[in-house]
Amino acid sequence: MVFNGEEEIGDMLLGEKVKKVNNFKYLGSHLTSDGYLDVEINHRIKSVWNNWKNVSGVLCDKKMSARVKANVHKTVVRPAMIYGAEAWLIKESQKKKLDVAEMKMLRWMCGVTKLDKIRNERIRGTTKVVETSKKVQERRLQW
Repeated sequence: MVFNGEEEIGDMLLGEKVKKVNNFKYLGSHLTSDGYLDVEINHRIKSVWNNWKNVSGVLCDKKMSARVKANVHKTVVRPAMIYGAEAWLIKESQKKKLDVAEMKMLRWMCGVTKLDKIRNERIRGTTKVVETSKKVQERRLQW
């Protein structure tokens, strides 16, 4: 933040001035001064795609069954997406963003494109993967 042409300084810690920042990473989670989760959601989606790339050999293998792929997805990919979700106060738009990212992965995993006009419910039924937003809500209730 800028105040009278100078950067606003936070508190003193051990005799040193501490710079005030809008966001920072703490224990793997992105915290912002306004309390919104947009930075954290974007970071979670990026980390999910990184995990996806690491196991894409299994997830994109046509010889593997949809159930095996779904189990790999549930154990490797999804935990990266909902890490820290117990403490999230998530908006509908953010829930949708998570669900869209997961649906892209499930479609790719099943070898289905949007042009095939197969509904999301059918893909989720085939793989037996529940929406991420429901899993986030479940984790919050368990906590």
